[in-house]
This record gives sequence, structure tokens and C-alpha cells, in this order.
Amino acid sequence: MKRVLLLGTVLVVGGLSAVDSSEQQLSQAALDATVIEQVRDNLYVITGSSPLDRSAFSGGNTGVYVGEEGITLVDTKLPGWGQALMDRIRTVSDKPVTTIINTHTHGDHVGSNAFFPESVQIVVQENTEANMGRLGMFEGDTAHGMPDTTYQDSLTLGSGADRIELYHFGAAHTDGDTIILYPGLRVLQMGDMFPWRDAPFLDRSNGGSGVSFPETLQALIDNVEGYDTVVPGHIPVTTPESLAEYQRFTADLLAAVRGAIEAGQSAEEAAASIDLTGQYEGYRTERMAAAIAAIYEELGH
Repeated sequence: MKRVLLLGTVLVVGGLSAVDSSEQQLSQAALDATVIEQVRDNLYVITGSSPLDRSAFSGGNTGVYVGEEGITLVDTKLPGWGQALMDRIRTVSDKPVTTIINTHTHGDHVGSNAFFPESVQIVVQENTEANMGRLGMFEGDTAHGMPDTTYQDSLTLGSGADRIELYHFGAAHTDGDTIILYPGLRVLQMGDMFPWRDAPFLDRSNGGSGVSFPETLQALIDNVEGYDTVVPGHIPVTTPESLAEYQRFTADLLAAVRGAIEAGQSAEEAAASIDLTGQYEGYRTERMAAAIAAIYEELGH
């Protein structure tokens, strides 16, 4: 049975990059919209939201894996979300948080790292450690929110039923994106490698690449097996078919941009002319112009 709980505490509203929590405002709408849901057995997700909905923005989806020895969190939302996360976790388990995995560097995914005790192990892909070091939010009393453990291509945490596998296949949303497989549960957690059904946010300042995005997703699909459920970065739990569709979408977006460049269009003209909604039912277009501009820049146009 899926368990859904609505709780009220404190939320801060911010963006995809780190924001000083003192500058953020509390949002009851975000609190009300953020719930803990059972994905399967001992894996839960504390729901996120789209950054486009500023009134109810809570950050990305947070994975909650209740292991034998403790809880592994995947992403910690915005600064100020720590107690709210714990309140939700305590409705399903009284075990301590022992590990945090950050899927990438953005403030809506790493923002509450420093809330948790220094004894909590923080794990990231090695490029994300460098990206986090430039945020400016992990200093002084919050310095322990930086990672303790990094990896390059893959890493296994735990063993047996508690085995968690981490993978990095190259640049996409950033240059340090981590994908998490829970083999015993057949669940894949994507972070913002699959954030929503719209053009991806391509963070060029942190190594993101619209050119590499489709092939990075394809490498994941080709090399990781044993899952039938997918947890995206900001939208509800979905299927491997939806992930495969998103890979095709990013490939078609790149092809359309290359075609616009060959036709001599500017980035603005391309944004006005490229429309993939006929091919991809239910996809939105709010992020298309920004993604197209980023790909133009990456291709030197």
C-alpha cells in the first residue's frame, strides 16, 4: 500500500542554485504539497516540485532508503529543509540517517546537507565535489555538508539486501550527475538526469552538456539493468518506458537544434520554430528556449 502523509513544518523557497537561507521565505504551499510516499517496501520518496512553481517549490525528490543499520537519503532539498525532512522520515522509521547521496551540486538537492550530524557520510561523484566547493554555502559551521566520499564511474554502498549502486555516465545536466540503483527493489533514482517532461536544464557553468545528454542517457539505458520503476528529479514516480522516451526527446531536441543552425537560424528563431509537442504527448515547453540557447552556446553559435 502506498503511504502518503502530509506534514507541516518549515520550508524555504529557492532556485536550482544555492541560495542564502536568510534570504528565503517560508512557503506553506510548499509544505502542504510535499509528502512522503512509499515507492516499494523500505524505499520512500519525499516529493519535490518544479522550480517553475515558485509558490510551492520544495526542491527535488528526496529518496529515503531504510536499511538495516540506518537510513540513506538521496538529496536534501533546499537550505532550511532538514527538520521537515526528519519530520517526514520519522513517520516511517526511527532509525538514524547514516548516509546522504547527492545526485548533483544544485542547492535544491544539497541545500540541507549541513543540517545532519557530521557523522553522516556524504557521497557524490567527484566532479560534484568540485562544483559544490564553488557554491559558497559550505563554510564555517556548514562546512561538514561537503562530501566525505567520492567516486569516478561507479560505486557500491552496502551489501546484500541493502546494496545500493551509484553510476556516472558522463556530462548531461551537470558534469557530476549520479544515478542510483536499488537492485533489491528494482528501482532507479535519476536526479535531474530525468527531471520532468520538458527540455532539460543544461547547467553549462557546472559542466552540463546538451550535446552529451542523449548519449549519456543512452549509456545508462544500455548498461544498467534490473529496474522496473524510475524516480525522476521533480515529478512523480514513473516507468522505464518514460525514461526511454525522455532519452529520445533529448536526442530529437539536439537534432532539431543542429538543423536550425544548418538553416542559419539564430537561437531565438530556433526557439520560436522548434516544437516537439506533437511527438511527445504531455511534454511542456517552458524550458525549451533556455535549453536551445545553451546548446547553441555549446556548439559555438
